[in-house]
Amino acid sequence: MILMMPPARKTKLRDLSLLLLLLLLLLFLLDRGAASKRVSSLRLARIRRHLDMINKPALRSIQSPDGDIIDCVRSHKQLALDHPLLKDHIIQRLPSERPAFSGGRVMSNSTITKQAWQNWHHVGHCPKGTIPVRRSSIDDVLRAKSLYHYGKKRHRRWPMNPGGRSAYAPDVVSGNGHEHAIAYTGTDQELYGAKATINVWEPSIQVGNEFSLSQIWVLSGSFDGSDLNSIEAGWQVSPELYGDSRPRLFTYWTSDAYQVTGCYNLLCSGFIQTNNKIAIGASISPISSFDGNQFDISILIWKDPKLGDWWMSFGDDMLVGYWPAELFTHLTDRATMVEWGGEVVNTRSDGRHTSTQMGSGRFAEEGFARSSYFRNLEIVDADNSLSPVQSITTLAENPNCYDIKSSANSDWGTYFYYGGPGSNPRCL
Repeated sequence: MILMMPPARKTKLRDLSLLLLLLLLLLFLLDRGAASKRVSSLRLARIRRHLDMINKPALRSIQSPDGDIIDCVRSHKQLALDHPLLKDHIIQRLPSERPAFSGGRVMSNSTITKQAWQNWHHVGHCPKGTIPVRRSSIDDVLRAKSLYHYGKKRHRRWPMNPGGRSAYAPDVVSGNGHEHAIAYTGTDQELYGAKATINVWEPSIQVGNEFSLSQIWVLSGSFDGSDLNSIEAGWQVSPELYGDSRPRLFTYWTSDAYQVTGCYNLLCSGFIQTNNKIAIGASISPISSFDGNQFDISILIWKDPKLGDWWMSFGDDMLVGYWPAELFTHLTDRATMVEWGGEVVNTRSDGRHTSTQMGSGRFAEEGFARSSYFRNLEIVDADNSLSPVQSITTLAENPNCYDIKSSANSDWGTYFYYGGPGSNPRCL
């Protein structure tokens, strides 16, 4: 005998099965949501631990008009001294020597440019015995690709010629989104530092993870390997790093071609600051205007001839601090190349060349009060003498997007204009 299930009961079981399935699906989604929250909480906890490490206790905190918080940290408590190579390092208050001015040095007496300063000075100052440090926030870290990448440049690859040598000047990268307009000197010289005066602009950035900067590079090591040493300083606009589009004073260093070592500003241990008036990473103000006043900054980087540390000064020879010799391999001896110029990141986010500007966003041919400039280019030689650069090579990877034009005169010595708008009818 075959027993048949009543139709009403069959329908009821089907409805119960469907309900059970829906319940299981709901539990699965809730579990995924809880897991997602747990992952977010773990990430947030890691970020907070990292910020506790880099944001040292402050003797005083200053709320800058631009939104930054500047912490006045005791010099001997600064993050730099957490570096394992510096655990026995004694802070040098002054270099053993400053570069001597050679007789051929060109002095600029221009009255049509003015020195730029920093916004936070309008509301406070850090007392002696402390250094001003821009406080990092959770939002700063969240804008980065990851906690590991916060404060670091992307690893770079240099294109190679058939003979295995780098096809371009160091740090000029093709195919990795970085584009440059630079002047450089070296290869047959012993270099112990460099100087320049740079006017400051506020270039437009198309995409948040792109940037535009103008800087000095002091380089040594293998340009096609992983042991390049680089010291860098200048101004940059980087919404990802700072959360806004203001130009900011910045530094960078690496001893392994941007792979693991080094970082921007004071976001990792390494650079030792000695100055209580300059905040690395803070915004610069005022800035240059089109057909108006030009505001510039002067930066000098040089190697202490006795102790081997690489010092940096800002403006009228105001000491900022130094990169200890212990951080480097090749730069413990000397530099083999110096570069001056601009760099942008081109992500091609919409398939076209970025419209992120370099410098003022104008091409070099437009000249003073319209284009960006580096003037009074100087180098430090083996005798610790600062002298005008006599010869430079210029390079722009894509002159339809960003270009460079150099010259010399009695007031500005060796100088160049550079920059560009990025995307335009000739730059696709």
